[in-house]
Amino acid sequence: MATYNGYRSWNAWNVSLWLNNCEDSQNLMKDYIRKYRTIDKAAREMANDLAQCSPRTPDGARYNAASIREAMRGLM
Repeated sequence: MATYNGYRSWNAWNVSLWLNNCEDSQNLMKDYIRKYRTIDKAAREMANDLAQCSPRTPDGARYNAASIREAMRGLM
């Protein structure tokens, strides 16, 4: 499987870059994890909520559950 900077794809890397380089975004991810208790559920819910207001990063990467789940690694 090809990787991009240790992530499964450019999209996953870019989403993680944007979400983990902002303290507010990191805190938001932690809030979702606390609320939904698993990374899988938290990532799905966060992806659904982000799709309502901002479906892509400023670089054009799509916020999806798989990419958000990778961004959440290490937050639990």
